Amino acid sequence: MNTVRSIVLFVVAAIAEIGGAWLVWQGVREHRGLLWIGAGIIGLGLYGFVATLQPDAHFGRILAAYGGVFVAGSLAWGMIFDGFRPDRYDVVGAAICLVGVAVIMYAPRP
Repeated sequence: MNTVRSIVLFVVAAIAEIGGAWLVWQGVREHRGLLWIGAGIIGLGLYGFVATLQPDAHFGRILAAYGGVFVAGSLAWGMIFDGFRPDRYDVVGAAICLVGVAVIMYAPRP
């Protein structure tokens, strides 16, 4: 159950952080305005909160593992919202990152 909870929290955190960063990007780079930027800042703050809900108590482990989730999630976000098409190296790199997440977070520990 902790593993499922952890995975769900990583997905929610990715949506909050990547979505927040994307909203700021849209507000600044695409000239959509302060409401987009403000919404992005809220999303980024929400990410910081969601990360604290992980069952594991080690900040470094959570943030290191989340880095791999961020890599894969960013590529997926780009595909969904910006029409980005990753090449095979993007896909292989993201897969390697997700394997790293699994090792960091879910390997059996004494």
